[in-house]
Amino acid sequence: MRIAAGARRVLAAGSLCLSACARLGPDFHASHEDWVEHWNSPAIEQLSARVDGQGDAERAAQWWKVFADPTLERLIADADAHNASLKIAGLRVMEARAQLGIAQSGRYPQLQQVSADALRVDRRQAGGRNPENSQFWQYSAGFDIGWELDFWGRFSRAIESADAAYFAAVANHDDAMVLVRAQVADTYFAMRTAEARLRIARDNAKLQRRSYEITERLFKGGETDELDVQQARTQYLGTASSIPEIEAQIVRARNAIATLTGRPPSPAAPYDLDPPGTEGVIPLIDRVVLQDVPANLLLRRPDIRAAELQVAAQSARIGVAMADLYPSLSLLGSIGWSATSFAGTPNSFIMLGGPSLRWNVFDHGRIRNAVRVEDARLQQLIVSYEDAVRQAAREADDAATGLVKALEREVILRDAQASAARSFTLASTLYREGFTDFQRVLDAQRALFAQQDAYLVNRSNAVSNLIALYKALGGGWYSDRPLVDTATRRQMEQRTNWGNLLDEQTRPAKGDRDE
Repeated sequence: MRIAAGARRVLAAGSLCLSACARLGPDFHASHEDWVEHWNSPAIEQLSARVDGQGDAERAAQWWKVFADPTLERLIADADAHNASLKIAGLRVMEARAQLGIAQSGRYPQLQQVSADALRVDRRQAGGRNPENSQFWQYSAGFDIGWELDFWGRFSRAIESADAAYFAAVANHDDAMVLVRAQVADTYFAMRTAEARLRIARDNAKLQRRSYEITERLFKGGETDELDVQQARTQYLGTASSIPEIEAQIVRARNAIATLTGRPPSPAAPYDLDPPGTEGVIPLIDRVVLQDVPANLLLRRPDIRAAELQVAAQSARIGVAMADLYPSLSLLGSIGWSATSFAGTPNSFIMLGGPSLRWNVFDHGRIRNAVRVEDARLQQLIVSYEDAVRQAAREADDAATGLVKALEREVILRDAQASAARSFTLASTLYREGFTDFQRVLDAQRALFAQQDAYLVNRSNAVSNLIALYKALGGGWYSDRPLVDTATRRQMEQRTNWGNLLDEQTRPAKGDRDE
């Protein structure tokens, strides 16, 4: 009991010392760029409605639902569950959580060692009047403890750094989710665009083949010359040659979707990408949809939060390095017991305890330069954070501007497509009635195909820019799925004792750490 009471006194004294310790190094204070508070994008303002900020966040969390496409929603759900990048990002959160546990262990005695020995001693004697050999056992057991007091904040700064790194890993996982969801949506609509372009190419190839066959018959009947035949054939073959490339684009898009959703590329996909009425359908972006674009989400981007948290983690590492400049004070204790089976030899019991002071006095600049290294790394991360904010603003403005201009072109190209279709009808009628030559028919066919294709590509660009805008504003980062799926968790638990860490794998609640 006296030993237990003494241990309690030592722990109490250590806690008192810890509470009075200084923390070396800079304290991190979240700071945003001054220009961000006043920055605005005319394009984003044009696309955004003034609505409640919380409503913005909720709509941005599942922005892909504005397209009202069940197939896209199912693909994104599959990517959430099976995408390799998301799985790796989730496992990195678990790694960071374990690293935080290592840092937190610094609050407790760093040296805790139990030793036990049992030795047999054979003593052989030679010479003398009564030489006798003897044999006996020697036993010993001991317990050593060492506790370095966190006098300069070495361990508290390490915990601070690991804690920020953990939340940075969570933010990186959120950023991976933003990128994967945007990539799935972009690839999906790229596939739909290619399907629509393929349909247009096949329709125009059919029209052009018909024109080629008509001119060939007329040539054989002596009603036209060979030039019309060769021009019609050239135009038809040129359009037909674009079909294999578009078909290859569709296959590549399907393979990319399979990979993004964690499945191997296969002609027989395990899911239907073409339910009735969806093949080649490109959503038409209108002003109603654009009212859901939240312009105030820029600084909530996960990669911006991750960059800021990495600055916080590195800032604390400076304090860890600076602690080596000063002496370290440790409380040491040792309990030992020894005994022997040799007759007449008493057992012994010892208790030792006291402070220990260590100080690297002659380091020849090693520690000071180590502090400078950490400070240089901090400044690099600060510059990276500032650049990340600027890049985020650029991406958002570029996407918003692209979307505005695509909407402006949509009206023009829709009218141009209608005019091209009418021109083709008129040119064909005039040619059949003998009022014009075949060149005007060829020109009208060429213009019709070009305008139809340009109209589809522009609609695709509008969708792509809307996706890019949501991605630039950090939309789509939240999910209630666990960071590690059940199968992976079971595999990890079979290899390693994870304790309750995998039970803590859900995303930290909002407010767990001030941003």
